Amino acid sequence: MSAADHINPDASLWHWLAFDLRRYRQARKQSVTEVGRVMGVARTSVSNFEAMRRRPDVDHLKRLDAAWRTGGHFLRLLTFARLNHDPNWFKEHLFYEARARMLRIFEPLIIPGLLQTEDYARLAIVAEAGGASEKTEADLKLRMDRQGLLTRKDPPRLHVLLDEGVLDRPVGGPDIMRRQLARLLEVSELPNIVLRVRPRSAGYHVGLMGAFKIMTCAPEGEVAYTEAAEGGRLVLDGTGVARFVTRFDDIGAECLSRSASREMLKRAMEAMR
Repeated sequence: MSAADHINPDASLWHWLAFDLRRYRQARKQSVTEVGRVMGVARTSVSNFEAMRRRPDVDHLKRLDAAWRTGGHFLRLLTFARLNHDPNWFKEHLFYEARARMLRIFEPLIIPGLLQTEDYARLAIVAEAGGASEKTEADLKLRMDRQGLLTRKDPPRLHVLLDEGVLDRPVGGPDIMRRQLARLLEVSELPNIVLRVRPRSAGYHVGLMGAFKIMTCAPEGEVAYTEAAEGGRLVLDGTGVARFVTRFDDIGAECLSRSASREMLKRAMEAMR
């Protein structure tokens, strides 16, 4: 196993760029010679890029993004690396979310953005920003537009685990909460969506440490995104992602079944009257 397979999530963005060059190439089963032809460089240059002995330039990565249809992933990494600052992890994770074949989401506090009603989402966005601003409507539109992936022609498999506190935490009053819970009931009936609730009676669990999402994409495999008060973090290394997979499985082990979770949703709706 190469050093790139052990990349530290706190390493520089140059490490991330080199790591992804190798990972994407190997996932496509392409040789350094073949990738060199795409980038317009010699095979030795590709090896040097992956080993961080040399750095690719804009033209090289533009060609690679176009050939591999990455949506500009490598050019973004290069831009951030040159500026020497962290990327917008949330925006970067949307690239993976939109292409995911499977999404696993755990949320201990609020309804996940992909399942929020417009009224609930607006209140959440305003609260997250510390008040309404000129960006509120644009952020709301982005959140609502993201939900289109759940009903597209070839939707991803979505497996959502919620802590029971999410259901009875009043957001915006009874009417908004009833509509939001009705929305959860509605989507839980879709064939590509599994929604389960971890009851409060199960006690303390590791999920209370924070929300996270695991996205299964091609060719990257599994990528995790974990949320935090001042911005989230994208986890790309295999060892780090594996810890989130284990955490998801541990949380799910004591969740209610799909049908029992729907019954709990119905009771929560009644309690909002």
